Amino acid sequence: MNDAIRKVVMPKWGLSMTSGKVTEWIASEGDEIADGDDLAEIDTDKIAGALESADEGVLRRIIAQVGEDVPVGATIALIAPADVPDAELDEAALLAREELDSGAVAEVAGPVTGSVEVDGRTVCFAALGEGEETVVLVHGYGGDKNSWLFVQEPLSQSHTVYALDLPGHGESTKDVGDGSLDVLAGAVLGLLAERGIERAHLVGHSLGGAVVVAAAAREPARVASLTLIAPAGFGSRINAGYLRGFAEARSRRELKPHLAALFADPGQVTRQLADDLMRYKRLDGVDKALGALLGTLLDGDEPALDVAPLLSEVDVPVAVVWGRQDAVLPATNGEGLDDVEYVERAGHMVHLEQPNAVVVAVNAVTNRR
Repeated sequence: MNDAIRKVVMPKWGLSMTSGKVTEWIASEGDEIADGDDLAEIDTDKIAGALESADEGVLRRIIAQVGEDVPVGATIALIAPADVPDAELDEAALLAREELDSGAVAEVAGPVTGSVEVDGRTVCFAALGEGEETVVLVHGYGGDKNSWLFVQEPLSQSHTVYALDLPGHGESTKDVGDGSLDVLAGAVLGLLAERGIERAHLVGHSLGGAVVVAAAAREPARVASLTLIAPAGFGSRINAGYLRGFAEARSRRELKPHLAALFADPGQVTRQLADDLMRYKRLDGVDKALGALLGTLLDGDEPALDVAPLLSEVDVPVAVVWGRQDAVLPATNGEGLDDVEYVERAGHMVHLEQPNAVVVAVNAVTNRR
């Protein structure tokens, strides 16, 4: 096949994903495509999201039809320059269609999972990519490593990317000690030490943003850059009602209304999302962990964290990304920070609603020296 013809494949979003379904083609055959443009809406058994292009050119052929179940790794479209002959595109499209119909699709390797022991706690992670430089993704309150599913894969094209579960979250130990920022920052630094990572680019969302700032202030030699996504610990506004509602919810019915605060698009609040979070909240030790961490985040109805002084001590490139419609930590909290990229049509979970904005920011800051 002509090297100028680029395959668009069904992505692997998450460890358990084996297939996906195109629910809508956003782009049409003949459209000019730029790197990061939305191509199609993809639905999995866990989450729906927009598939973004990793190439530029013209969308020459659409292979997978709307509503069709497609194995991970199968070709769903072809992008090529306009001067590539149609005959070559037709041949490549025929081969892709035959592969899809036969089901003989090469298995796509997903993230490698593992764990390390840090201060008597098990910290779990998922690693993807083989780049020389390492990026570590740190989630927020109530999140886990899977919340980075739209970001980890594209970043892994040029970096080795770790997504971890902080103590109290995901598959990691549910013991958070006193729930302090120091405990959480220690988990991140411990991961680096145990995996032999001398220096890393740290990316933190919400509570994770405060965590990576604290980690950088504690061991500056281990941190190459910081990307802060709607970080806690800046500004004077916080949605205490959401945080308490999340911590206290005992059923999907109680939880689901609070989840609307996370997204600009309420359609992102699916039954599957609520079910997955309730499954997590029912694990032994989670209630205690969330309660301890709530004390780290809140002082009454006000923010308890102020990491701006810590950030002032850190001498590395810093980028900040904030959703304009953030209803948990409002975007106005970023007014005292430099280099803030405000993202339209995004709420608190920018990395799920507008992941390309996060990928672009991380790639840019990791290239700054």
